[in-house]
Amino acid sequence: MDMGLNGKIAIVTGATANIGRAITLGLAAEGAAIVAVGRDEAAGARLVALCLERGATRATFIAADLTDPAAPAQILTAAGGPVAVLVNNVGGNVGAGFFAESDPATWAGDIDINLGTVLRMTHAALPGMIAAKAGAIVNIGSTAGIVGDYMLPVYSAAKAAVHGFTKVLAKEVGQHGVRVNCVAPYGTVSTDPDAFSAGSRFNRDHGFFSTAFAGTGAEDMARRARQTVLGRPVATADEVASLAIYLASDKASFITGQVYPVDGGSLL
Repeated sequence: MDMGLNGKIAIVTGATANIGRAITLGLAAEGAAIVAVGRDEAAGARLVALCLERGATRATFIAADLTDPAAPAQILTAAGGPVAVLVNNVGGNVGAGFFAESDPATWAGDIDINLGTVLRMTHAALPGMIAAKAGAIVNIGSTAGIVGDYMLPVYSAAKAAVHGFTKVLAKEVGQHGVRVNCVAPYGTVSTDPDAFSAGSRFNRDHGFFSTAFAGTGAEDMARRARQTVLGRPVATADEVASLAIYLASDKASFITGQVYPVDGGSLL
């Protein structure tokens, strides 16, 4: 299916791992001009080669930390033209546990990586989209922002803020021909062993999950789980990416301000 993305500049943040990588490769297959943003330069080089192999008009990797306020301007300069698609994929959590026992010093980290990065990158890209009277922004939220993930209180709150920002921004910029939507996955894991760059929490050398939930009892771990109705616990990265690519495309030209769960029916 022709998504109308051929030759259009598409920025994807957090592009070297998991969902971001799947979205980037999917946009490349549609002939987009890819601007992939991440921190792992070796993974970025491999990603650029794959993008070109799959049909990208061109592909560029930008090594940047989105928590750096200067990063968005650097990325827009490197894009080298009007940005048609922005996928705000960067996110994650710095730890896990009960809010009553949390260290207030850690809250800002969760808020900034999930919400602050979206605000800054969007703020940088919007003027060009408004001037062009066209553009699609796709934010990656989470079902945690809809129902709350047990033992992830600040992360859940930050993702809920991303959902709210999606809706209000859609109201503001629709008059300029810019659409804003959000995809809210539940527990996504890539099936590609090469999809876990050095900066990814899912990289086996990262040790995030074993550290974050160290000492958590079986009862609390059970409370963290949600049942799906499709016979498997999580989506693949490609399943999430397919919706993000559709929302970024001309095929979704009358869709804006929406938050779409990709959750296997877990919210039922």
